[in-house]
Amino acid sequence: MPLPTGNVIGLMVDNLKKRKTVFPISLRKAIMWAEGLDIPEGGETVIYTGSMYQLLPYMVAAVKNMGLIEDSFLGKFVGVGRFFNRIFNVSAFIAIPSRANVKRYRQIIRNIAMLLKQAGVEFGYLYKKELYAGALAYDLGADNAFRIQAQRVYNLLKEHGVRTVITIDPHTTNMLRSVYPTIIDGYDIEVKSYLEVLAASNSLKPLHNVEKEITVHDSCVYSRYEGVIEEPRQLLRRAGYTVKEPKDNRDLTHCCGGPIESLFPKMAHQIGGKRVQQLKNANGQGVATMCPICMATLKEASDGELEIDDISSFLVKAFCEVEEKPKKK
Repeated sequence: MPLPTGNVIGLMVDNLKKRKTVFPISLRKAIMWAEGLDIPEGGETVIYTGSMYQLLPYMVAAVKNMGLIEDSFLGKFVGVGRFFNRIFNVSAFIAIPSRANVKRYRQIIRNIAMLLKQAGVEFGYLYKKELYAGALAYDLGADNAFRIQAQRVYNLLKEHGVRTVITIDPHTTNMLRSVYPTIIDGYDIEVKSYLEVLAASNSLKPLHNVEKEITVHDSCVYSRYEGVIEEPRQLLRRAGYTVKEPKDNRDLTHCCGGPIESLFPKMAHQIGGKRVQQLKNANGQGVATMCPICMATLKEASDGELEIDDISSFLVKAFCEVEEKPKKK
């Protein structure tokens, strides 16, 4: 028996309406990545995480558990779980991530912030005030919940005098740059991907030699909807890497399987497996992703056979000094 899609979507939508995010994560944990980086609060230009990288460990844990009950009799109890989730946070018990995964995705955001600093970009951060951008609700067709969340985010940005947003993942970029303007009257926030910002910087120069062949896995959202195709390649080459291309690349990139992982975990794994084989055939020494969902899905599908990491993790090795441990408060 496949998972009851209505209740699975409903559970996440209920969370978005009630808790302003699709999966449980405390505000303290959401902003821990910024510790010790001395990023000012607020400002006209801010880095906006949209909580995507912070949420991924929780999504991975939830998808794994959903995969265990997919095609089993337990799937019919998802509706019961959704009922109780409206009263107290049941979803917290099905989305308990590993500490290693939480640390891994937190470090990616730190890497991005360090790269922006190294490029001489001045930016702030909204810290606990920042909200999830609503990408999953949009993808799953929960239009009412998405509209409410989009308006919340826009109001937040306007209230704090934000004029320019630097996003760190394709889904948040797409929401704030291309989707929000279609549903919010007078939307006037400038939105740039950090990859675009870094590629345009003349100050970002390699500090270390990193000779390695890296295969690029394009994000469907970046390449097809936002035109972010050349920037990641330019940055990798500037860093000293040799860029390898898999079959089905750029705006014809092969899906990682991620968009359906919360509804059809096994199918997502199969699609991811096909993409992993294409990436293997490119014969690179590592695979650079630029989307947290792509990274998580392909890592799971590759089962450790490929070195798959976020592009920022490769770039920081060339452009930044070794990071000191975060300051303890």
